Amino acid sequence: MASEKYTDRELMVSAAAAEVEDGDTAFVGMRLPLIAFQVAVSTHAPDAMAVYESGVVRDTPADGFIHTMCDLPNLNRAVSTTGMIDIMSRLQRGDVDVGFLGGAEIDRYGNLNTTWVRAGDDEVRLPGSGGACDIACMAGRTILLMPHEPRRFVEEVNYVTSPGYANDGTGRKGHPAPGGGPSALVTSKATFGFDESGELYLRSVHPGVEAADVLVDFPWEVNTAEDVDAGTVTTTPEPTDEELELTRTFDPDGFWTGD
Repeated sequence: MASEKYTDRELMVSAAAAEVEDGDTAFVGMRLPLIAFQVAVSTHAPDAMAVYESGVVRDTPADGFIHTMCDLPNLNRAVSTTGMIDIMSRLQRGDVDVGFLGGAEIDRYGNLNTTWVRAGDDEVRLPGSGGACDIACMAGRTILLMPHEPRRFVEEVNYVTSPGYANDGTGRKGHPAPGGGPSALVTSKATFGFDESGELYLRSVHPGVEAADVLVDFPWEVNTAEDVDAGTVTTTPEPTDEELELTRTFDPDGFWTGD
């Protein structure tokens, strides 16, 4: 629920930025992650570093607004501007602590689909993986972002583009993907965590949102923090004045974060 003070996407940026830890090497993708990393490195995670699939490595905010990771402001004053092979090699070596991902569909174990979905009797092709499968498989953990829409939450995704956890409740034990798996899902209504079995649970609701209004959107009975002994369902902190100022500096026209 958008506030008069900030948009849903600005709140998502704040919540996603909070998931970045100081010292992290973050694999940053398009859209809201472009802004979220810059907020994180400007506030609580000054020693974090971003790597981008295009080959850019930087440890400071971009030198101006960036529509994409390849824009000139993201190249200016970067730590290095290499190539995709260098960045993907870092990922394969286990040098990436956290990666940002999104998807068209997500299931209860954090598996993401960006390949195809059913629309009535038809199949609709989607963009596919890009580097998302690599990030999901090899990053130390992943932060997932997506709009809160019931059609995105499914018992089982039509296609596993980017693997989360095993759907038998064993998490990543014996899973062929070496990375750590999803640690958080940030939507426009709430923030979710993943329990020891790899199943999604409700961690916090955004200001003005009731838990019941979140849980009704899922085709399965979603656990809450109380159910998995992870404390209680809290209210997601609102963006601070500093975070809002930074977000609007990095995205002055609301290209990514506007209504």
